[in-house]
Amino acid sequence: MESARPTEVQPVNIARVQGDLPAGYEFAGLTGRTAPLALWGFGPDWVSDPPQCGALGVPAGEDARVVGWSGSGPGGIVYAAVAEARVDLDGALVDGCGNWSVTAGHTNGTVLLVAAPPIEGVATLGMSSDATTRVEGGTETHSHADTFTAYLGDYVTYVTVVTDPGTAGPRLDADFAAGLLTKTVTALRG
Repeated sequence: MESARPTEVQPVNIARVQGDLPAGYEFAGLTGRTAPLALWGFGPDWVSDPPQCGALGVPAGEDARVVGWSGSGPGGIVYAAVAEARVDLDGALVDGCGNWSVTAGHTNGTVLLVAAPPIEGVATLGMSSDATTRVEGGTETHSHADTFTAYLGDYVTYVTVVTDPGTAGPRLDADFAAGLLTKTVTALRG
């Protein structure tokens, strides 16, 4: 976990990494709530335990203006976002939040910090989340997400890949999400 040094960031360049997804993906711009916690399926009234850990799931804040896209295809849903937000990764928060839980309405989940890709001069964070939503009649839906975040001085960028554990066929995994974050940082800087 290195501290970020100031760098030139071009948010519009985030579209360049769409070509790194497998064939067959459909793309759309990001709208609505776009923080990782929202992408994991947690509504706006979420609560984390311990309480301070939820900040890792909203690195630019809930109301940040975000530029980015989503891609939907057979391997899952991919989100890539960048927000103008002067935020540094808090090492003490990371140390105290290796494993935490989050709840919002009928959705409960756990978050585990995982190794993030090293990017020179950039603080990075990796999170793996599993969520269960219980709906009327006792039916449950499950989802898994891998999120990797890079803190770029005046910007924060993150890639989230959401998959359904019950889906047949190959799913995009954490290695794919981590690699896409590295490519996203390169695109944003270039």
